[in-house]
Amino acid sequence: MLTYPHIDPVIFHIGPLSVRWYGLMYVLGFVAAYLLARYQARKFHWHRMEEHLDNLNLAIILGVILGGRLGYVVFYNFSYYLHHPMQIFATWQGGMSFHGGCLGVLLAGFYYCHRHKLDYWKTADLYVVTVPIGLGLGRVGNFINGELYGRTTDLPWGMIFPGGGPVPRHPSQLYEAFLEGVVLFAILWAVKGKPWRKDNPWPHGSMLAFFLCLYGIFRFLIEFVREPDPQLGIVFLGMTMGQLLSLGMFFSGVMLSCFLKRQKKPPSSPAQR
Repeated sequence: MLTYPHIDPVIFHIGPLSVRWYGLMYVLGFVAAYLLARYQARKFHWHRMEEHLDNLNLAIILGVILGGRLGYVVFYNFSYYLHHPMQIFATWQGGMSFHGGCLGVLLAGFYYCHRHKLDYWKTADLYVVTVPIGLGLGRVGNFINGELYGRTTDLPWGMIFPGGGPVPRHPSQLYEAFLEGVVLFAILWAVKGKPWRKDNPWPHGSMLAFFLCLYGIFRFLIEFVREPDPQLGIVFLGMTMGQLLSLGMFFSGVMLSCFLKRQKKPPSSPAQR
């Protein structure tokens, strides 16, 4: 059994303000996404995208926060918030849903791109390959907070978490940081610049489809060792809410991939030119 490293969730105080590791992870994730999106826009000479990066990044941040909070309210604790609606705004008490945040980003990005006549699928691909960085950092923040820990285990790397009782548990936050952060980023970043077939590049939107499918698979698998939310437990056919939502992500990615392939016209042969 490994010893859980008790790290103070608060980095430092400035008067009544507390700067926490979890919040810092969000900031670092947004900064990394912004810098990598700008790097790609410059590399591919997409000047219009560069002009909109600041405002688009703001729209994405709002989408993450609003979507993440509303997703938690609807998916994970709807009955409670139905009877205590003012608690929806008490974000300092915790409660964010990745799946809700993902949906919020997609909607915010679509609205912004439509309003400013930017290619939505191209923009989505530019940003989505950077998302795993924030995901990985966020899971490290969960680990520091001692929250979202795993189910009980007798494996040698099990840990006793402060709020998880006297039994060792899977450090599932670190599993997620590795799979949803390191591995997912490595795959997307490697694939994005390579054609799926010689002289036939991926259609715009493909990286988004990859992300939805791969995250759905990784999260679905990790949910087997992650402690279910106490207010929900097992939801349907032995699956947790996280697994149900991840299945939805996976099938959305498959359907998006099929749609993009149908939209992409095959290259014409020399005789047809």
